[in-house]
Amino acid sequence: MCLLLLLVFTGCGKKDVTNVVDSFKDTVNESKSYVLKGTMEIYSDEDTFTYSLEANFLKDNFYKVRLVNQTNNHEQIILRNNDGIYVISPSLNKSFKFQSEWPDNSSQSYLLKSLVNDIEKDPEVSLEEIDGQFVIKAKVNYPNNPDLKYQKITLDKDYNIKKVEVFNESDIVKIKVNFSSVDLKSNLSEDHFKLSDYVKEDNQTTNSCVGNDSNCEEEKNNCEGSDCKTEEEKEETTGSIQDIIYPLFIPSNTYLSSSDKILTDNGERVILTFGGEKNFVLVEEIASVSKEFEIIPVYGDPLMLNDTIGALSANSLTWTSNNITYYLTGTDLSSNELLKIAKSLGATVSVNAEK
Repeated sequence: MCLLLLLVFTGCGKKDVTNVVDSFKDTVNESKSYVLKGTMEIYSDEDTFTYSLEANFLKDNFYKVRLVNQTNNHEQIILRNNDGIYVISPSLNKSFKFQSEWPDNSSQSYLLKSLVNDIEKDPEVSLEEIDGQFVIKAKVNYPNNPDLKYQKITLDKDYNIKKVEVFNESDIVKIKVNFSSVDLKSNLSEDHFKLSDYVKEDNQTTNSCVGNDSNCEEEKNNCEGSDCKTEEEKEETTGSIQDIIYPLFIPSNTYLSSSDKILTDNGERVILTFGGEKNFVLVEEIASVSKEFEIIPVYGDPLMLNDTIGALSANSLTWTSNNITYYLTGTDLSSNELLKIAKSLGATVSVNAEK
């Protein structure tokens, strides 16, 4: 009988949670730099948003996460170095610079240190051994998305990361990261985390006037206003919003009170004002490419939306999706409400602006 009880309590030789967690922690802590590659899928209602993913790390606080939306090929990079934290959009020649504790202030399903932190903070962490792999279940911490409750982290027999799945309270997977390549001895250096690698110089012009041609001077002297602009400049300043995107989610007792369209130097801008119990304003305009690399300061955090990374501050959220830049602000809205409104914009159908 004693032998039988001993076998029950020891799990017949199976690994226990402490052994697996400690082995995983040792694997992570022994890595001075790593490169992880794979895909990330975000599930929102009936839609799936898929990204190509590459996560780079150098001890102690250098990070570079490259995400490419596989639907529209939109690329964004989250970069942390000694100068700060950035979310870079190379195609727009822009970056948000954050005053933030990212990535330590929330769960990150594609960063090893974050996974270890989640495991250490959960007193009820559990373990399954399935087909020779270890599956660790631990709670998650997404302050701006409280619908996410726990994750399952799959390790191979050598404690290398294979997969992470994040679930909501209904046990439905909302985020899935599959790792196709794990290099824990990548020998990265600080040079790999330079912001300057993403700065584009503006050397493009389609103006036919070059050199000191007298005809050029005459053309320059005779042109006025928009006639003096190059073709690129004309395109950049004539962005027209054909359709207004209305949010499908609006807080209760809140309604659209006005819809205005104005013309700016970069094209049209739509301003939607919502009144009632939760007042807020939503601005939409065609995304513009900066001639010189632009850094926009933000006192907040990078926030993963369905199909892009946004910049979240205390009462506002800014992001670019499908060539439209959105700015959402409202002192009455919580971070979770900002997120819900933003995500509902990605799911809605365009409504003609003239209606």
